[in-house]
Amino acid sequence: MDNPFSHDYVAPEPEDDIENAVRTLEKGWRKGPVYHDVEQGSDEWHILRCGLITASEVKLLLTPTLKVADNDKTRSHLYELAAQRITRYTEPQYISDDMLRGQLDEVEARNHYAEKIAPVEQCGFVTNDRWGFTLGYSPDGRVVGTNGGIECKSRRQKYQVQTVIEHYTNSTIPADYLLQHQTGLMVAEWDWIDFISYSGGLPMAIIRVWPDETIQKAIEEACAAAEARISQMMATYEGAVASMSPLILTERKIEQEMFS
Repeated sequence: MDNPFSHDYVAPEPEDDIENAVRTLEKGWRKGPVYHDVEQGSDEWHILRCGLITASEVKLLLTPTLKVADNDKTRSHLYELAAQRITRYTEPQYISDDMLRGQLDEVEARNHYAEKIAPVEQCGFVTNDRWGFTLGYSPDGRVVGTNGGIECKSRRQKYQVQTVIEHYTNSTIPADYLLQHQTGLMVAEWDWIDFISYSGGLPMAIIRVWPDETIQKAIEEACAAAEARISQMMATYEGAVASMSPLILTERKIEQEMFS
């Protein structure tokens, strides 16, 4: 009975009350994946991902043996994220011919997948903060009616042939993309991601990627270490700025003005 004044009322065990309270609090703390309806590459997309560790850059935080990395590329990326958090600004990046080709091929690959495999809806950006820090992910699509998504990669023909021979036949994906996919699975909390390797003129290869607990644990540890280092960088920077005398403030010029 729920009535504490009833003769047959049984008080709950204290441990049960504590456990239930903890679960309730954890539900409030852990928001899980949040889907943001923005266009990738837009101003809104840049604002959302500003200062965040994202799936495409996690490869800079880990060594090939899944240890926490500490090299020039790692430090450069952490300083970039620290700077973005300080300024709330993302500097423009150079877009290469390969990147432009990739944007066009992504559309083609998604359309082929939607026509032959399953319908796909675009998903601009996903965030998840269940680890005590926020990770971001920009998927190429969410497969309708499933708990899965797609990642499209535009490949030069030699790499497409290599992928078919070395990876498609073994149900693996190239190492360059492994950490991005595993981080994407973590952030979106999907059951799988279909890796799509696309090269115009050659058959499109589709390889399903499943969560790997060992890799994802290494990713979580590397991201936690990166967050700690970024926080230390910001604290050191703020302390140094506070000691500047005189403090000379400057104004950012918009890129378009610099080239006009």
